[in-house]
Amino acid sequence: MGDLKTRFDAAAQAVKKLDEDPGNEVKLQLYALYKQGSEGDVQGKRPGFTDIIGRAKYDAWAKVKGTPQERAMQKYIDLVKSLGA
Repeated sequence: MGDLKTRFDAAAQAVKKLDEDPGNEVKLQLYALYKQGSEGDVQGKRPGFTDIIGRAKYDAWAKVKGTPQERAMQKYIDLVKSLGA
């Protein structure tokens, strides 16, 4: 898993240097896969309706609940590569 973690960390750095904004849907996918890969399943309470961004992030992360961390890391790496990073 050491090599996967290294590539995951490198992808996390590369995504910060993207030339173009990938859009909100892709950003939510990136967020969810990153959180799942680094922390595992979503935890805590879903933010209230007044926290629109926090709620969207929570919901995106909840969609990948149950995905093994290694698989989430690989999907994150693949998604970053597909964005040209």
